[in-house]
Amino acid sequence: METMAAIERRRAVKDFDAKHRLRDDEVEQLMRMALLAPTAFNLQNWRFVLLRDPGQRQAVRKAAWDQAQVTDASLLIVLCANLKSWEQQPARYWRNAPKEVGDFIVPAIDAYYRGKDQVQRDEAMRSCGIAAQTLMLAATAMGYQSCPMDGFDFAEVAKLINLPSDHVIAMFVAIGKGLKPAWPRGGQLTMDEVVVVDRFT
Repeated sequence: METMAAIERRRAVKDFDAKHRLRDDEVEQLMRMALLAPTAFNLQNWRFVLLRDPGQRQAVRKAAWDQAQVTDASLLIVLCANLKSWEQQPARYWRNAPKEVGDFIVPAIDAYYRGKDQVQRDEAMRSCGIAAQTLMLAATAMGYQSCPMDGFDFAEVAKLINLPSDHVIAMFVAIGKGLKPAWPRGGQLTMDEVVVVDRFT
């Protein structure tokens, strides 16, 4: 599917065919696409928890206000981020770059993140947001529907997935075969309201 068409067709779908299963090769393709999503300094700080166990899905559904897409979607991904990826052998993110590039970038990573907890968290959320959109567009191109989610008890889900203390959860992405068309778009703002040239007035 052409990129512009995938962007136009991607919608948040709530009703999924609970009997449909994605093939292993389809899941692998989705994850390959997600791993191409950009991250600052190439930190690749996202972590993708694929919830496959039915009992685990039911427990997460309970923590997600009983939203059906948690259990009915073919694939439920918890997008998390490692807040400390910047200090965990950062040279490996640039191992294939020319030496002079790595020699410049690796110290810059440390200078940018060290002692800046908010920057680390903000970067994690940006990375996960880009990865989520990548996943949803890839799913659309493959003929599937998706739903981004943040309606859940983050602390409870963190316990259920045994989230490491230096990681955060950004959101869920549910992917599968939709049963119903998405609702009509709720009302898009005009370009005049959201596009600013040079500066706000």
